[in-house]
Amino acid sequence: MKLNKVDSASAVAAIAIFVTIPFVLANTDASDVQALQVLYTSLNSPSQLTGWKSSGGDPCGESWKGLTCEGSAVVSVVVPGLGLSGTMGYLLSDLLSLKTLDLSDNNIHDSIPFQLPPNLTSLNLASNNLSGNLPYSFSNMVALDYLNLSHNSLSQSIGDFCAKLQALSALDLSFNNFSGDLPSCFSSLSNISTLYMQTNQLTGSVNVLADLPLTNLNIADNHFSGWIPQGLSSIPNFIYGGNSFDNGPAPPPPPYSSPPPGSSHNNHNHSGPGTNASQSSHPDSRNKSNGLGTGPLLGIILGSVAVLCLVLAIVFCIRKRKVGMQSSARASIGTPSAGADKEFQSQRVRSMAVVTDLNPSPPEKLMGERVTWNSGSGKRGKSPITTATSYTIASLQTATNSFSQECLIGEGSLGRVYRGEFPHGKILALKKIDSAALSLLEEDNFLEAVLNMSRLRHQNITTLVGYCAEHGQRLLVYEFIGNGTLHDMLHFSEDISKTLSWNARVKVALGTARALEYLHEVCLPSVVHRNLKSANILLDEDLNPHLSDCGIAALTPNTERQVSTQMIGSFGYSAPEFAMSGIYTVKSDVYSFGVVMLELLTGRKPLDSSRVRSEQSLVRWATPQLHDIDALAKMVDPVLNGMYPAKSLSRFADIIALCVQPEPEFRPPMSEVVQALVRLMQRASVVKRRSSDESGFIHRMPDYEAVEMSF
Repeated sequence: MKLNKVDSASAVAAIAIFVTIPFVLANTDASDVQALQVLYTSLNSPSQLTGWKSSGGDPCGESWKGLTCEGSAVVSVVVPGLGLSGTMGYLLSDLLSLKTLDLSDNNIHDSIPFQLPPNLTSLNLASNNLSGNLPYSFSNMVALDYLNLSHNSLSQSIGDFCAKLQALSALDLSFNNFSGDLPSCFSSLSNISTLYMQTNQLTGSVNVLADLPLTNLNIADNHFSGWIPQGLSSIPNFIYGGNSFDNGPAPPPPPYSSPPPGSSHNNHNHSGPGTNASQSSHPDSRNKSNGLGTGPLLGIILGSVAVLCLVLAIVFCIRKRKVGMQSSARASIGTPSAGADKEFQSQRVRSMAVVTDLNPSPPEKLMGERVTWNSGSGKRGKSPITTATSYTIASLQTATNSFSQECLIGEGSLGRVYRGEFPHGKILALKKIDSAALSLLEEDNFLEAVLNMSRLRHQNITTLVGYCAEHGQRLLVYEFIGNGTLHDMLHFSEDISKTLSWNARVKVALGTARALEYLHEVCLPSVVHRNLKSANILLDEDLNPHLSDCGIAALTPNTERQVSTQMIGSFGYSAPEFAMSGIYTVKSDVYSFGVVMLELLTGRKPLDSSRVRSEQSLVRWATPQLHDIDALAKMVDPVLNGMYPAKSLSRFADIIALCVQPEPEFRPPMSEVVQALVRLMQRASVVKRRSSDESGFIHRMPDYEAVEMSF
């Protein structure tokens, strides 16, 4: 039978459609492709990952090794035991559909990235060479069911990463170097059945595990102490030897008294509570539970009488003074509360300087690389719940003399900044968002950004204290830092008394690094600054740095072209990956920080067209010389007049070299930068400095040998 021309043409068309359908359906999501390409490159482009490519390609359509797709989305990456080396890259958080990630039993090193796939249900990184601590991004992976990080070199405290992980059923942290007490968030793991923490350096009690629905628990070979809670006795598979527990499970406490402290005995039994050894109770427990003896009973009676007398005396005194004190008590009732709150805030701010001491309850939404602002969330017309004060436009006009030129103190990417003087002499800085940016900004976006920015609390970050959103105006009100910017002090200061000493420059670098560490590693999700430069680092009278514009990237239009022109201020600070692809991550902030450190070291601007062509780009000119001692000495800011310790300078340059590496995956996380700068500072001051030097300004020519000894 012959086909006519029409039938023939239809058949050919049908065949063509049939053949092309798989390719259309297999077209992988662009963000997944890019994330996998970065991962492949970070793993040193291993030949074991057959089909993978560092550029181009279609992972789902080409069946890259270890990948499973659903439609155009990658849902599983399982590549264990392939001898993979390198790092995990910086773009895993773009794998939004990924449910399973298994890179176990390889040779992957460095720290666990802070940007992980947010919707994982299973993550296995066991048996690698991972170091550092647990990233706070774990706490946002609310769907996580299985997490295995065993057999690595992870250290520091475990941290409160698990408060939102109610779905977690299996957690393995065994064979690492974790230290400190168990985090309180363990008590919220309502679905956990398997928990392995053996062979670490963990301390304290295990009471937080008492009420968990565990069937498998191994806490052997740590430094736990105290009693083993009775709640753990019902766990079918419980191994706890090699700790310093008191013998046997904890006895029930006698009425109205604390559990007995007991003496500490090292327990080497690795069996569960079903064995005789683990069921043995404290020698005195039976006697203590049989009732109170005569002595304790008499003590309780006498104590009760004493307490009753004390209560009666207090009541008598209060009644006697009530009339005379009532009005003054009303007048002063707010004072101690405000003072206590101020002290609490002060303690909170000081604690935020060190990430390892922080276990914050993160806000539901902090700005970050992957936050999607939802203008249709039902909040329209409502003010956000925030600590920031809502100012009227009239009050801000009064404070700035109608935004007069005399009050203008700067101009940024979104608008001008004014100095405002409020009643009682209070000075604040007002950022007035210009009309061009306002045309692209919805009210809900502004209010939600204000909410998030007001939650940022760190001693090295300028505090958002208020906002204005009325009559078509949008303003942000910040604390006022009165000593100018780092940029002006380095490049425009003509007052020799305000030349930054070497110690002051290290101090500024450390404070700025702490601010970025807080944004990247404490805030959830991570906050990417996007516009880090010396002009956004404000200095107070003691030369403490305050990073400004934190979180303001949320107010910028969501297009790469507009971001590139409005947010990334000077190209001299921009990381190479941004210039090439428009990608901006926490690692891009690290690069920009390295450029700021170069400014501190050399006193030069990142881009300076007044210099000879080979020296116009600071990074390009300085980077090849950072490990050359002689060249390094010639690079130092000449206003220091040679007054710096050579060893400190060399270490400072080493940190810069790490931060400005062209490959983002090789730049260190800010917590490592902070630690390196802290070590540099810790070598300071065996010779006590005179008070005239403590400000960081150079008022005289100190003895060089004394400066050299102080580092």
